[in-house]
Amino acid sequence: MKARLLDIYKAKIVPELKKEFGYKNDMQVPKLSKIILNMGVGEGAADKKKLDAAIADLTLISAQKPKTTYARKSIANFKIRAGMAVGAMTTLRGKRMYDFMDRLIAIALPRIKDFQGLSKSKFDGHGNYAFGIKEHLVFPEISVEKLETIRGMDVIIATTAKTDNEGRALLSKMGLPLVLK
Repeated sequence: MKARLLDIYKAKIVPELKKEFGYKNDMQVPKLSKIILNMGVGEGAADKKKLDAAIADLTLISAQKPKTTYARKSIANFKIRAGMAVGAMTTLRGKRMYDFMDRLIAIALPRIKDFQGLSKSKFDGHGNYAFGIKEHLVFPEISVEKLETIRGMDVIIATTAKTDNEGRALLSKMGLPLVLK
């Protein structure tokens, strides 16, 4: 089974971007390279169950097993020592990446309360886009009954675009609701 968003990208978005930016061949057109999902669990250093719950939730959302992230520095105020488990992250590529992007645009973002769109100012200068989600239960895979804590998560969308304008054009044509803020 092919990813629906990938078919749309190849059939509709590539010709539009070629025309808009004057690319000579399809390989010059920017595309998604990876999506990184990160969930920080500060209290996971004290309670292993909270970290395990976050890993389980991230596994459901991404459809692949996340990697545990560890603290690089000791922070006395937060009772964190270097090497303690403080979060989970996963990198999506290929079909899973396009499936996640499709679910993010069509299902998760519209479920955010009072959603006005994502800020256009969150590009990094090289066509990559990052934003945060305050409640991970906007994803339909997360069941509210089994949920212990509502967590936030970071979503980083890496593209092959050279500039922010190319990245912005690619993501907005894919359907990511970018607005001026």
